[in-house]
Amino acid sequence: MKLMIASDIHGSLKYTNQLLDCYKKENPDKLILLGDILYHGPRNDLPDEYNPKEVINKLNEIKDDILCVRGNCDTEVDQMVLDFPILADYAILYHQKTMIFITHGHKFNIDNPPTLKKGDILLHGHTHVPACEKFGQNFYLNPGSVSVPKENSPHGYVILENGEFFWKDLQQNVYNSFKI
Repeated sequence: MKLMIASDIHGSLKYTNQLLDCYKKENPDKLILLGDILYHGPRNDLPDEYNPKEVINKLNEIKDDILCVRGNCDTEVDQMVLDFPILADYAILYHQKTMIFITHGHKFNIDNPPTLKKGDILLHGHTHVPACEKFGQNFYLNPGSVSVPKENSPHGYVILENGEFFWKDLQQNVYNSFKI
C-alpha cells in the first residue's frame, strides 16, 4: 500500500492545488491528512491564496481517498462542509508489527505521547516542521506543512511505501527518508 501524508493546509488553495497535483502523480492508495485543513489559526499569517471554500471543493472531490484526523484549528462547522470524517483525534495503522499512531500533535506528541510499544511510530503535524527522530524507544515523524512551513523547511508531504517514509517537497524531490 502507498500512502501520501500531509498536514496543515490551513485553507490555502495554491498549496492544495500543488498537493493534489503531486497526489495525482504519486497515485497513492490513500491521502492521510493530519489536520488543520481550512482555518489558518490565530498564530499563523494567512497562507497564499487563502480560500477555504475552494479547498473544500477540491478535497471533497477525492473524499473516498482521504483519511483525516482533527487538528487544533478544525471544528464541527468544518465537518459540516467536508464530505469525509475529520473529527477523530487519532488513527492507528500497522506495518507488520509496528504501530503508527497518527494524530495532529496538539494533544499527543513527544511531550505527551500515547501508549506506544518499543519501536512504534508517533506521526503528527502541528509544528509545521518536518521531523524524523528517535524519542525514547520510539520514533517521531512529521511531514511539516503543506502551506505554512516553519524553520525554513519546504512546503511538502510524506510518502509511505513498502515500509519506508520519504519526505518530499511539492516538486516531488526527496529530501529525507526513514525505513521502518
